[in-house]
Amino acid sequence: MRNFEESIYNLIVETSTNLPGDVRRAVAKGRALEDRATRSGLALTTIAQNIGMAELQVSPICQDTGMPTFIIHTPVGVNQIEMKKDIHSAVIRATKNGKLRPNSVDSLTGENSGDNLGAGTPVIHFEQWEEDNIDVRLILKGGGCENKNIQYSLPAELEGLGKAGRDLDGIRKCILHAVYQAQGQGCSAGFIGVGIGGDRTTGYELAKKQLFRKVEDVNPVEDLAKLEDYIMENANKLGIGTMGFGGEVTLLGCKVGVMNRLPASFFVSVAYNCWAFRRQGILVEPATGNIRDWLYESGTGISVEEADVPAPVAAAAHHPAAAEAGVVPGDSVIPAAPAIAAADAAAPAGADSAASGGSREVRLTTPISEEDIRSLRVGDVVILSGEMHTGRDALHKYLMDHDTPVDLNGAVIYHCGPVMLKDDEGWHVKAAGPTTSIREEPYQGDIIKKFGIRAVIGKGGMGPRTLKALQEHGGVYLNAIGGAAQYYAECIKKVNAVDFMEFGIPEAMWHLQVEGFAAIVTMDSHGNSLHADVEKDSAAKLAQFREPVFK
Repeated sequence: MRNFEESIYNLIVETSTNLPGDVRRAVAKGRALEDRATRSGLALTTIAQNIGMAELQVSPICQDTGMPTFIIHTPVGVNQIEMKKDIHSAVIRATKNGKLRPNSVDSLTGENSGDNLGAGTPVIHFEQWEEDNIDVRLILKGGGCENKNIQYSLPAELEGLGKAGRDLDGIRKCILHAVYQAQGQGCSAGFIGVGIGGDRTTGYELAKKQLFRKVEDVNPVEDLAKLEDYIMENANKLGIGTMGFGGEVTLLGCKVGVMNRLPASFFVSVAYNCWAFRRQGILVEPATGNIRDWLYESGTGISVEEADVPAPVAAAAHHPAAAEAGVVPGDSVIPAAPAIAAADAAAPAGADSAASGGSREVRLTTPISEEDIRSLRVGDVVILSGEMHTGRDALHKYLMDHDTPVDLNGAVIYHCGPVMLKDDEGWHVKAAGPTTSIREEPYQGDIIKKFGIRAVIGKGGMGPRTLKALQEHGGVYLNAIGGAAQYYAECIKKVNAVDFMEFGIPEAMWHLQVEGFAAIVTMDSHGNSLHADVEKDSAAKLAQFREPVFK
């Protein structure tokens, strides 16, 4: 097994940087269903570009490389202790080389180990089997989508859906509610794995294991196959859309598994995964540790082919405006968000524009004035240049009772935990997409007022306290495209400085010089919130699924 560590390292790199073929085809189908001139269409366009950039640069698709979770089947007699040591070594190496972000944090002290090792990390599940090969599967599931996992205990009363009983219809309601409650915070359009039965622990394990199934497979259990088809058809009628912007595509995959349970318990567990569905696997030769085969189709060379999309969409790729914007027919790398925004600039700004999905493009340089912020409306695309500052959970908590090391008056705070590497020339940003913003809701409004912040960038939106502060102080919330870590890293031209490294790389306050950083106004200084509107609309649509479907 002398080459096992190298094989695991290659597995980690491939999983982090190159989406498998079945996932790419699912994203391509989603793009074909969405009007590319809308906010959701813009988001899917940026996602597709990011996929190509990550593969080309061999860099993380998303900056949140998640909790590395390995499921390993071994023949009898293979030394699992030595395998675990090799896995740890490969994880350390991948972290050092910027393929994984250091994500292992002590739950009591908050200290980041810096190498992704610690109590319980990475997660490794061993199981023996009667095959001759070693089967190693890895999933990198980020914290934003992990936080949208949910477990139901039936019978239950569900918002908008009424009573969910201990039957197939009750299960159906739980799954639809799971998609509804995620909104855009799990980086929709997403994939879900569902576990029916078990106890609270094994139910979640079963749900996560469904994510290792191939997107295009068919459930061997007839009732579950029908359920999966039903969910795929009807979850997309909720109107949540990509990033929660509203639209036609909310779910890209649904896989359901079942196991026995206790008479007194009936759990339905849902594992939500973002569009950046990073899972891969290898068959390993036990004698040498070499990779014998890859278990999921490589994404390399798989793009949005014209045969896979409706004729009007394919034709649009040949339109002169598309060529000018940089569209290559048959290529998964498509035009950047600013180009799409410019093509969509005909609609006026304001509430009517937001309702129709139209937008205008506004270029701003930091520090930003209140007058400029007050002129923005939900639906506008803002192109930022100048300095912005990252800030996540640890920093927001700290700033509640302390001063900031830099002047934040007129500044932009970016909810981001980047992947960073340092060499003789200084720090370099390897991946820098947004994190889920709602975690900062207890702090954000107070910090906006305390320091004079004009714009907050993140994903998934924020709540009423933040919306009130934006209105009173004169600020906006800008929704960046979740998971588009390479797209946004390209906009960062220099790392000016860093503070609070004691919080760890993801939680430190990075001061970044940016050019052409595009994000969409989804909460403005006039009390408007796209997120609240989409949630209200999807709640009304959810109610149409109250009546029984399955006998």
